Amino acid sequence: MRRVCAHTGWLLLLSISLVVCTGLAYAQDAKPTSYAPVVIRERFESVMARMSQAKPEVMKRQMDLLSARYDLSDTPAGGVTMSGGKAVQEGPKARPPEGLTWQQLGNMSPAEIQEKGVFPAGFLPLPHPNHPEGGMVFPLFHIEEILKQEGRDLTRYDLDFDLSDHFLV
Repeated sequence: MRRVCAHTGWLLLLSISLVVCTGLAYAQDAKPTSYAPVVIRERFESVMARMSQAKPEVMKRQMDLLSARYDLSDTPAGGVTMSGGKAVQEGPKARPPEGLTWQQLGNMSPAEIQEKGVFPAGFLPLPHPNHPEGGMVFPLFHIEEILKQEGRDLTRYDLDFDLSDHFLV
């Protein structure tokens, strides 16, 4: 009986060693991640300065993407309003793929659209304006209202809200 217990102890020790060694090897080969580190090694002032400086470039990139996908002009439909009185925008706001009209696209079968890769980008998910950083982005009228009511400023130093007020309720 004692002999079995001694062998069991050694087997258990060997198993634990294998698990630990495998875990260490896996940790060294871990792929990069988009998660922010728990321990930030850069001072906040430095992060804020860097991201504030990058803000114009981030916003230009996002506005170029929006302009390529959508007609951002303010073209209210005559006599048509939302329940709050705001004008409804007229016509399609998503742009058809370059070189095609909506009529041409409408005459294609779904298989043909997929085969030619001409699905309108305006119907694809819209990325966060600064995806690596993420976080909530509020329209200016919301920021101003929270500031007025609660005294909290939700303005971000790294980016602004990217959609015009005429698209919002």
